[in-house]
Amino acid sequence: MRPFVIDTDPGIDDALALLFAFRVPDVAVLALTTVAGNVEVHLGTANTRRIVEVARPATPPVIARGAGEPLARPLRTAVGYHGDDGLGGAVGPGTDAGDGPAGPDVLVEMARRHGSALTIVALGPLTNLALALERDRRALAQVGRLVAMGGAVDVPGNVTPDAEFNIHVDPEAAQRVLGAGLPVELVPLDVTRQVVLTRERLDAALATAPAALGRFVTDMTRWVFRIDQGRPEALAMSLHDPLAVGVATDLAAVEMEDICLRVGPDGETRRAIGPPNCRVAVRVDGERFLVTFLEHLCRASS
Repeated sequence: MRPFVIDTDPGIDDALALLFAFRVPDVAVLALTTVAGNVEVHLGTANTRRIVEVARPATPPVIARGAGEPLARPLRTAVGYHGDDGLGGAVGPGTDAGDGPAGPDVLVEMARRHGSALTIVALGPLTNLALALERDRRALAQVGRLVAMGGAVDVPGNVTPDAEFNIHVDPEAAQRVLGAGLPVELVPLDVTRQVVLTRERLDAALATAPAALGRFVTDMTRWVFRIDQGRPEALAMSLHDPLAVGVATDLAAVEMEDICLRVGPDGETRRAIGPPNCRVAVRVDGERFLVTFLEHLCRASS
């Protein structure tokens, strides 16, 4: 089993990504660390617990509440897209006391324990990773893979003309992570927008899923399909975070390119001259990944 830690800010597509990750047979999700992003961190942590309850993995992961705000600026959330509860109104607002270990501390502990065998998947702003680097840069440098959903390299952004949400929320954290010599694999909007799931296709797949899972996913995604009706591919959503999990689990057919990437003050991510500091997914077989994603999502928990 490959040890994974997932840093997340659920979020509808985060929830789909977590449910997907729990159903990859050779992956052990050891810990989930939460970060402020799509929603405030207490709400994201409560959502993480609900997602784990639905997924019912054989070995429940450690859940650790992480950073409640970006390193150097006020938090910008995305409740307009994800709903007030972060999950499209599927569960209603929740709270989490934040008891237990802190998210950055868990990232450091897992890095020390598993070293090069460990994969970290970052689905939200990179605040927890930046704080973990402050605690033990050497341990984080030993991690085998760090796959992060974020950035808009050669395409427009989704919150400004040049910036993607995760990097825009905490560009200072992204700068620190990209400058730390870590094995960063970035999964930007350039490829995630090529993986588009329709309501009709999801409904057909969920017909074979466990009943509780099917109800949860249907209720959760109803919101995002509704607000995205104005898109050319009506009643469809892009699978941003699930594709990052697909890259991390080697279940997505992507082409990677070594790139020197610079983060601008508003979260812009653009090519620069210099030694590569990350690998970036630049092309994806979207249909192949969609088939794989739905097959795994709708199977019984591994």
